[in-house]
Amino acid sequence: MTTGSAADPVPAVTEADAPAAVAAIFADIRKTLRVDVVNLVWRHLATMPGALEWVWQTIKPLYLGPALERADALHNGLKLPRISPFSVDTLASAGIDQDSLISIRAILDSYHHTNALALMFFSAFLARFEGQWGFADIASTAEADSRGVIAAFPTNPRLPRLPSSTEMSAPVGRLVFELNSFGEDSDPALIASMYRHLSYWPSYLAMIRTLLIPLHESGQLIALVAAARRQGERQGRELAASLPNLPPPVDSKPAFDAIRRFVDHPIARMTGICALIRQATPQIPKILGR
Repeated sequence: MTTGSAADPVPAVTEADAPAAVAAIFADIRKTLRVDVVNLVWRHLATMPGALEWVWQTIKPLYLGPALERADALHNGLKLPRISPFSVDTLASAGIDQDSLISIRAILDSYHHTNALALMFFSAFLARFEGQWGFADIASTAEADSRGVIAAFPTNPRLPRLPSSTEMSAPVGRLVFELNSFGEDSDPALIASMYRHLSYWPSYLAMIRTLLIPLHESGQLIALVAAARRQGERQGRELAASLPNLPPPVDSKPAFDAIRRFVDHPIARMTGICALIRQATPQIPKILGR
């Protein structure tokens, strides 16, 4: 079993080398979320005895409930900074052709889909079990109901392979690290996978930097991330009572610590920033219709 790679900032089980029991859970995550890759937080939990199965079986019912409506509500509750979208001619001048744009939009759509759900549902997990709020004060507002909900999840196209840090040129690797620091207040060590996925198009990453750096320097990205955290906590508190109370592993503290770190930092950060970048990037029909 391989735990991590040159691309993983924390110990993690790779999808390719996962043992059978872990691979089965990874497959269930991909099927339930209709995604092509298993996010790092799940692969990190797989390194802790019993944690992956416990957390996934606890949170999965939320994905079978009104997940998309909740994600839309969270996104709609975020006030994104005003930006100037990338023009078609700017993208073309940067070497982003239609095929590249299709892949870029697929990456943005996938992370836009999964980040908001992860922020809410991991926040619900923490609210229910970490003791941040008293369970007696949490009102149940959601029930798992799989009727037609999974079918409504967007089917994400296959994403390009997630490159390792050793596959990036030194300038691109430094650019990815810099982008990862934008909007981060205290823990930039967890590199957001979205930036690594987008590293196939360095010119696009350079455009993202130009878009984000004034918002970072003005403090608007920090404020956006803080707002995403608050939205996740509010939604999580509303959802917490609907989680099943399954037996935890013998040592559950590492799982709580990991989930808290991911929720407060890369997941909250990229929920808002991915939405902003996605808003700035034209949709495919606008290109095809020229």
